[in-house]
Amino acid sequence: MKVRVFVVRHGETAYSRERRFAGSQDIPLSETGIAQCEAVAQRLAAAVPGAVYASPLERARTSAEIIAKPHRLAVTVEAAFREMAFGPWEGLTPDEVAARFPEAYRTWRSAPHELRLDGGEPLVDVAARVGRGLQALREDRGGQTLVLVTHAIVARLLVLDALGLGPDRLWSVDATPGGITEIEYEPGWATIHRMNTLSHLPASWRAGADGNRG
Repeated sequence: MKVRVFVVRHGETAYSRERRFAGSQDIPLSETGIAQCEAVAQRLAAAVPGAVYASPLERARTSAEIIAKPHRLAVTVEAAFREMAFGPWEGLTPDEVAARFPEAYRTWRSAPHELRLDGGEPLVDVAARVGRGLQALREDRGGQTLVLVTHAIVARLLVLDALGLGPDRLWSVDATPGGITEIEYEPGWATIHRMNTLSHLPASWRAGADGNRG
């Protein structure tokens, strides 16, 4: 059966505004992030989702609650869609990471699927758990429209999977805070109807466009 999924990256946080790696850390939304999610809720008001799912991290859960409110839906938390853990990189900017971990950072930018960090999670493992989570949604929610509020890496992986591409192509797509991606799944096929759409956001709210830090 067909399943339509609106994949939304959570709203802006202080970390995304400063382009810091957030990963597994619980970072709250900024005021702008809240406003971004209200704009997403307005844009998706006519979508009539059957369910709203979110990563367990606060920035995604709060975003999902704002988006779900017009539909009077409770948010279902699904751990499979939590952000990639970056271990010792969390809280750092790219410049700080490049200075402290130069070789690993070069790998991240050139071959992200090969990165291994102590205390982190390999990208291929993230892709595997996201794939399992997606399969469960498709089996449980056949014929429905869903909203999934998640993170930059997860959103990218979902798009790549729909395109038949692997995690090695991570930098081929982007995921901006408050961006909307729409994917329609049917047996043996997936169609992307929109990707990282930002037209519902004023230009001043489109910060953090380099969305590789969760």
